[in-house]
Amino acid sequence: MLLDFQMQADACSCSSFQTICTYTALTAACPFALTERWLLIQAVISHSLLKNIQPTVRPFEVRDTQLKGLILRVQPTGVMSYYVEYGRGRRMQIGRADAVAPARARDVAKKVLADSYSGLDPMEARRRERAHTLSSFIEEVYKPWADANLRTSVKTVARLRRIFPDLQEKKLGDITPWLVEKWRMVRLKSGSKRSTVNRELDDLKSALSKAVEWGHLDAHPIANVKRLRVDTNPICRFLSDGENERLMAALDTRDRQLCDKRLSANAWREERGYNLYPDRRQTRFADHLKPMVILSLHTGLRRGELFSLEWPDVDLEAKFLTLRGAKTKSFKTRHVPLNDVAYQCLKDWRRQSNEDKSLVFPGKNEQPFDNVNTAWRRVLKDANIENFRWHDMRHTFASRLVMAGVDLNTVRELLGHADLQMTLRYAHLAPEHKAAAVAQLLK
Repeated sequence: MLLDFQMQADACSCSSFQTICTYTALTAACPFALTERWLLIQAVISHSLLKNIQPTVRPFEVRDTQLKGLILRVQPTGVMSYYVEYGRGRRMQIGRADAVAPARARDVAKKVLADSYSGLDPMEARRRERAHTLSSFIEEVYKPWADANLRTSVKTVARLRRIFPDLQEKKLGDITPWLVEKWRMVRLKSGSKRSTVNRELDDLKSALSKAVEWGHLDAHPIANVKRLRVDTNPICRFLSDGENERLMAALDTRDRQLCDKRLSANAWREERGYNLYPDRRQTRFADHLKPMVILSLHTGLRRGELFSLEWPDVDLEAKFLTLRGAKTKSFKTRHVPLNDVAYQCLKDWRRQSNEDKSLVFPGKNEQPFDNVNTAWRRVLKDANIENFRWHDMRHTFASRLVMAGVDLNTVRELLGHADLQMTLRYAHLAPEHKAAAVAQLLK
């Protein structure tokens, strides 16, 4: 038996409900019929229709008689959803009937049909409407991933928010190379270094690469924007012998001043019957700064590696420390030997530190330091040392090794460079190699 008829009725009338119920009874009695021929149902899609319509053993659709293209699809489970058909075989879901009112579904369908008649692709329009702005993508998508995968997530996300203010409300697909070029011109005019602008551009391109990878973009919008040319072999800043002496002297003076302040504070507390602070004169170091500087100059650790260093990774007996891959820039574990100065520094610091603490240099609330900028800049000023960053102590370590005749590959391994290119910046400090090469011309 085949069912082949069309029901047309006003859904608000009793005859409409009776017709639908008759259809339901027939399909229940002969469910195989729907596999032979599709049943066409037309009615006004309304609250009354939704209330009285019943699911069957097969999905079926009700086409709205007031708006051609609006469809209600009824599943055997009872779930009903609105669709709008805007072309031959082209349709788009509007939403479920339990969440969207019929009048709202009709309004949405009208807009979709109007866009389609105007030559617009409703699916593309919806995709663009729902697309992330740079701000929402960073906050809702990129930040959770960065927090779980990037050690520098806090700073990276903060830079993406702060450095690109004019792009924050742009849709990801609307970020163009020209917009980025305009941003770059503004940054350069403001005095930012070319290398700094390159790093900022790298952050943006990396975030948009993830947007492509995760399906939020079809193609990378600024993939062809190139980095600015910079000097790939800059002169590294390192301490001269005189600067090194002044730095150590300034650190010694600072320690003495801290000891004097502690004595004064304890005298005040003793007069009032308060508990006294530990006497700093009984230990080699007044606080963390001097051992941090000594260790940096004699191991070449990056600042983040130093701040996160833990005692279980320090082997004083074998005289080396281990930097685990999870905490290094290259994600590779490396072992750094301790010379006599670094060994004695850590040994003395260990003696005066709390044995229960895991971090070698614990900060506030036993958390790793974020920076020591205030104290560090004051010491540099007292030592009359200019244009010198904390990271330059790493350059000083490498430079001294090269000038002492250590081969560049060994320096690379000690620094933890992924390849030799980064280490080659120190090659000019070993002039005997170049002198030997030029001397070949005389033979």
